Amino acid sequence: MNPLELARARPGEDFTVTFDGRPLAALPGQTVAAALWAAGVTSWRSTRGAGRPRGVFCGIGVCFDCLVTVNGQANQRACLVPVRPGDVIRTQEGTGGDDD
Repeated sequence: MNPLELARARPGEDFTVTFDGRPLAALPGQTVAAALWAAGVTSWRSTRGAGRPRGVFCGIGVCFDCLVTVNGQANQRACLVPVRPGDVIRTQEGTGGDDD
C-alpha cells in the first residue's frame, strides 16, 4: 500500500530542483534529504581525505553526515533544510571549502 494513502496525506503539487545538474521532483514539506532519497540518491557528500560517500545517518541534524551544498551555501544539513522550488543542490566534497 502507498504510505500517502495510509496517512491520507495530500501533498501539494510537486516542483523541480536540481541535484548535480540533474532535475529531480520534490514535494512541499520535504527536506532536501527526503527529496534526494525519494529520487534514489543515497549519498551526496564525500569525506575529507579518504573521499568516502556519506548521506543521512541520524536524520535529526546531530551527526553532520548529510552535509550538502544548497544554492551555493555549503555545510547545509540535508535532513533539516526544507527543499524549495528551484533549489540547486550539489554534492559536497569534504568540508565544502575551496581548499578541500
